[in-house]
Amino acid sequence: MKGKVIILGSGPNRIGQGIEFDYACVHAVFALQEEGYEAIMVNCNPETVSTDYDTADRLYFEPIVFENVMAIVKREKPEGVLLQFGGQTPLKLAIPLERAGVKILGTQPESIDRAEDRELFRELVIELNLTQPPSGTAKSVEEALKVAKEIGYPVLVRPSYVLGGRAMRIVYDEKELTEYLQEAVEVSNERPVLVDKFLQDSVELDVDAIADGEDVLIGAVMEHIEEAGVHSGDSAASIPPYSLEEEIVSEVKEISKRIAASLNVKGLINFQYAVQEGRIYVLEVNPRASRTVPFVSKTVGYPLAKLAAKVAVGRRLRELVPEVFDRLEKDGAHLASDFMEKSQNIYTVKEVVFPFNRFPEVDPLLGPEMKSTGEVMGVDKDFGMAYYKAQLGAGNNLPEKGNVFISVADRDKDKVVELARGFIELGFKVIATTGTHRFLKEKGLEVEHVLKISEGRPHVVDLIMNKDIHLIINTPSGKRERSDAYFIRRAAVQFKVPYTTTVRGGYAILTAIRSLKSSGEMDIFALQDLYTSQAL
Repeated sequence: MKGKVIILGSGPNRIGQGIEFDYACVHAVFALQEEGYEAIMVNCNPETVSTDYDTADRLYFEPIVFENVMAIVKREKPEGVLLQFGGQTPLKLAIPLERAGVKILGTQPESIDRAEDRELFRELVIELNLTQPPSGTAKSVEEALKVAKEIGYPVLVRPSYVLGGRAMRIVYDEKELTEYLQEAVEVSNERPVLVDKFLQDSVELDVDAIADGEDVLIGAVMEHIEEAGVHSGDSAASIPPYSLEEEIVSEVKEISKRIAASLNVKGLINFQYAVQEGRIYVLEVNPRASRTVPFVSKTVGYPLAKLAAKVAVGRRLRELVPEVFDRLEKDGAHLASDFMEKSQNIYTVKEVVFPFNRFPEVDPLLGPEMKSTGEVMGVDKDFGMAYYKAQLGAGNNLPEKGNVFISVADRDKDKVVELARGFIELGFKVIATTGTHRFLKEKGLEVEHVLKISEGRPHVVDLIMNKDIHLIINTPSGKRERSDAYFIRRAAVQFKVPYTTTVRGGYAILTAIRSLKSSGEMDIFALQDLYTSQAL
């Protein structure tokens, strides 16, 4: 045996901390064992595989806090500690552990701090001549209002140091911002809030990559199906991107490689971007495993977490995956992933699973705060069919006929004209409340009117309860009070009616139903078939 390595897990089971990190931890254990190390797991979640007694060579069922980790280090005397597989929780221990003399394997604490610290990362973005959304930090309500006025509404507001986007919110005016700061968060010198310009109508991208200090390989570029502003853990995503030009995807890959090289990453790194009118904005960089690592690994057929763990203990990517480098040098990287074969003409779509049926009072509205508790994957050579399969896996049975209810915020009305027309062309009847109904009628569409809850009966929730609505497209107005829209979304959950709270989600559903109607049937195959044959 070469020695011992401690892996820090993701901590207790809670919404906002994805179980996907446990996948990465377990793969890291297996990789270290393959490399001849004794793998020691520190975690405290009884629901995880990493805390099974026979997964690691030794298990410490302890909270992921500095004192506990130091006690284990003193007892075990490991070669080093791996932080990057347990999500944000262990990453916060990087600098305290290093100061205590603990060897951190893989990406070093100074690089982690440079990516995680807002000001240091902004300096890096400027140094690399990249673009970030305008932003500012506020230590009082007055400062926050001033920053928001300078950068312009809408803004994304969040407390410092949050997990899973907790307490983050998109606000559209000064009144809403003041209420949020007074009621939802405590703002002070010790607890500043971060205020970012919210990029409306932009497409968000996730990128997972592995670096070894010399080479950087892109695991995948994922296009979120929901608009920017929905937490990446809650958004459906497609590999490869389904609506972006190849030039944008190639540029995103190059930017990712430059950032990873500048940070001297050794292991996994995750990037989040927004694309607005052809311009790429850097939103966030996390030098660790992300929630999408299992999804990407299953798509490309390479266990990214295992490769990253081996890199963290000194192996080189060129010796671990020489065939990938041979392929890249031979014909270039024109796909959304360096790992994928050129002939692998498939789409894989990740869809998330929500626990809203267990929380009767919670608004099932997607936003910056993560609410999902799981995910599924749909695979097909056609994006629409891949998305349809993902919806089936998540328990959303999309209708092939019936009534579609559409009610959207004023800012979204122009965007749903073609959406409504598409459903009508497929044989659906479109039903809408007063504002959306009037707008669509003015555009020449045949739309049926239904009353809001506040306008009398029978209203839209009555139709949902009577199973006369088969699909709901309902976008938020930005206001947080319990409006008609809240009761519509809750009724959708209660009566199991498929729904989406974003316009892009509506178009993806339209594409899925159109694909199903045109093909007439679904091709079913095992995931393993992707890696034995490129023909679907």
